Amino acid sequence: MTLFFALCFVGVAIAGLSAFLIFWPLTLVHIRDRHPALASEFGAGAFLKPECLRWLLGRGFSGIADRSLSGLATPARIALLVTFGGLGMALLLWLFSQVMK
Repeated sequence: MTLFFALCFVGVAIAGLSAFLIFWPLTLVHIRDRHPALASEFGAGAFLKPECLRWLLGRGFSGIADRSLSGLATPARIALLVTFGGLGMALLLWLFSQVMK
């Protein structure tokens, strides 16, 4: 039963990853089009750069007065947190199942 719940959390992580793959590129395109200073700070290939993901997780977008940017970055942030949370819970349940053998 524990591994079943771990697999369910993997499904939650996949759902979070799917949402992240939708909203994060849209956020980066919005930044490229409307905030060139920030886009040059991110540089090329910002999709998986740790600095850019840290900016997203740290709510760096909240300091910018652009409601459209917040509207795109907030779901991307939540989706990334759901992905990490789902994988973390699956890992914990898997470890628990290994200890209980």
